[in-house]
Amino acid sequence: MRPLEEADLGAVDGVAFDVDDTLTTHGALTVPAYAALAELKGAGFRLIAVTGRPLGWADAMAATWPIDAAVGENGAGWTWRDGRTLRTGYADDPVTRAEQRDVLEAIRRDVHHHLPELREASDQPARRCDLAFDIGEGDQVPEPTVRALVERIRSHGAAVTVSSVHAHAIPGSWDKARGVRGAVRDALGEPLDRDRWLFVGDSGNDEAGFAFFEHTVGVANVRDHLERLSTPPAWVTQAERGEGFAELAAALLRARS
Repeated sequence: MRPLEEADLGAVDGVAFDVDDTLTTHGALTVPAYAALAELKGAGFRLIAVTGRPLGWADAMAATWPIDAAVGENGAGWTWRDGRTLRTGYADDPVTRAEQRDVLEAIRRDVHHHLPELREASDQPARRCDLAFDIGEGDQVPEPTVRALVERIRSHGAAVTVSSVHAHAIPGSWDKARGVRGAVRDALGEPLDRDRWLFVGDSGNDEAGFAFFEHTVGVANVRDHLERLSTPPAWVTQAERGEGFAELAAALLRARS
């Protein structure tokens, strides 16, 4: 990874950004980070939040933040404003999603039986397509337990992605890169041009974005998760979390001017 100041950002006009510990700082959306988001939008950048958080949260982000769309549950679906109406797209069709819910219920029973010390994420009631377990938000789960959880989920044929706060059981083939492509298609009405979009994240569930996009940035705390990343970001900020996002925003604005 190279320092952000070495990045050539002049061609970038779209930013897909992770939320937890990339835009936010330990769960809080700070004034400097939100101001950076607003400044980017005011300068004409297309903005898509792409998070492991629930699609219910993505609805609220798309409705209230200065962004073009919000992707939730690591790419399972996306929400955007169409005038005053919120619209939602999904990676899979309704019949497939119903089948996937059966897989998630089997995983839930299995984990609760074999790893009863684990708790589901506090935001699980707002989820529609995945199942998340708390490993670092309210609880600090030891790494061996996380590995055991990952194996139990995979035994049901589901994929797993691990962020700084949650481990997600994913019963479909979606990921953050696929979710952003769907959101750009539906919300902006165009195919995604990888040469003009930048992806910024901080942890293991951002790997698909780091691998897919031409321009990739990690906020400095990404260094804590490098062992989980077979494809790290190309550049890294000096600052962590929301301050790192604001640092990136400033660099993008300088490159545009």
